[in-house]
Amino acid sequence: MSLGPIMVDLAGTQLAPEDRDLLCHPAVGGVILFARNYCDPTQLMELTAAIHALREPRLLIGVDQEGGRVQRFREGFTRLPPAGCLGALYAQDPCRACAACTAVAWLMAAELQVVGVDFSFAPVLDLDRGLCQVIGDRGFGSGAEQVCALASAWAAGVRLAGMAAVGKHFPGHGGVAADSHTQLPRDERDLADLLAADLVPFRRLIEHGLEAVMPAHVVYPRLAPEPAGFSPFWLQQVLRERLGFAGVIFSDDLNMAAAGAGGDYVERAQVATRAGCDMLLICNNRPAADAIVAAFQDQTDPTAQLRLRRMHGRGRLTRERLHEQPRWQEGVHQVARLEDRSRLAPPVLSSRRRS
Repeated sequence: MSLGPIMVDLAGTQLAPEDRDLLCHPAVGGVILFARNYCDPTQLMELTAAIHALREPRLLIGVDQEGGRVQRFREGFTRLPPAGCLGALYAQDPCRACAACTAVAWLMAAELQVVGVDFSFAPVLDLDRGLCQVIGDRGFGSGAEQVCALASAWAAGVRLAGMAAVGKHFPGHGGVAADSHTQLPRDERDLADLLAADLVPFRRLIEHGLEAVMPAHVVYPRLAPEPAGFSPFWLQQVLRERLGFAGVIFSDDLNMAAAGAGGDYVERAQVATRAGCDMLLICNNRPAADAIVAAFQDQTDPTAQLRLRRMHGRGRLTRERLHEQPRWQEGVHQVARLEDRSRLAPPVLSSRRRS
C-alpha cells in the first residue's frame, strides 16, 4: 500500500476502531497529533507504535512542536523557547544565537523521534513585522537575513537528529494582521516586494535542501485570486519553477476559516491538489475528513509518493539512551540559558501595531 495524500487527526490518546478504519484507507498517508492525543511519553510511544503498525510503508506522523506557545507535547518533554527568543539573542550575538538554535532544534527533533514522531511542522519562516499576532514570537525576527541565518541553523539541527524540516507559511504570513484560522487575510504587496523580503528565507532554505513547505491561507490579490495554498501560480510557477523546490508541499489545515475560499471540504481538497499540494491536512472535523478520504479513493501520484517517503524520521536513538547524549545535554543547557536571559531582559516598549 502506498502513502495517500490525506493527513488526518485523532480524537484521543488511543486508537479507536473508527480511527483504525480511517487510517487503513488508501487515501490516508499521515496523522497529525495535538495536545489532546498526549498524556506522557510512554502513552505517546504506544500510540505512535500502534499507528505505525497499521500500514507499510508506515504512516507519517507529524506535530506542531515549534516551542513557545506552539508546543503540543509539554510534560515529559523539554519546554522549548519561542523562536523570537532566539531572534532577540541574535541581535546581540549572532554566532551564539545560531549555535543555540541548532542545539535547541536537535533537542526538539531527538525528543520527538524517540517517541515515534517523524517530524514537526517547523521552522516558521515568516517575518515578524509586528502586524500578525498569530505569527509574533513564533518567527525568528523581522529581518530576512536574521530569519535566514536562524532558520538555517534550525534546519541543520533537526537534520543532525535525522528529521526533515518543514518551512511555513509560504510565501509569508507576516505582512497581514488577520488570523487565517478565523478569516481570510489579504496581502496587497506585489511580487517584487515579496521577493525582496518575505520570500528570501524560503529561497535560501530551498537552496540548502529544505525538505517540505506549508503554504499560507493568505490571498495576494495583485498576483493571484486564490489563497497561496490553492494557487497554481504560487505553488507551481513560483515555488516549484522559480525557486526550484523539489520537496513536499503540505497544505495548511483545510478546516481553517480562510480555507473556505476553496469551496466545500471536498472542493478545497481537490483545488489544493490541482494547485500542487502533495499532502492535505484536515483537522478537528471528522465528517469532513471522511468525505475527503472517500473522494480521494483512487488518488495516486508516484512523484508525490517519493517525496513523502523522505519525510520518515531517520533517528537511531532510543528513549533510554537519549539523556546520555552530549547533544541532549547541550540542548537542555541552551534552553536554560535562553530562559534565564528572557527573565533578566528589561521589558520592551513597542510602537508596533497589533491586530
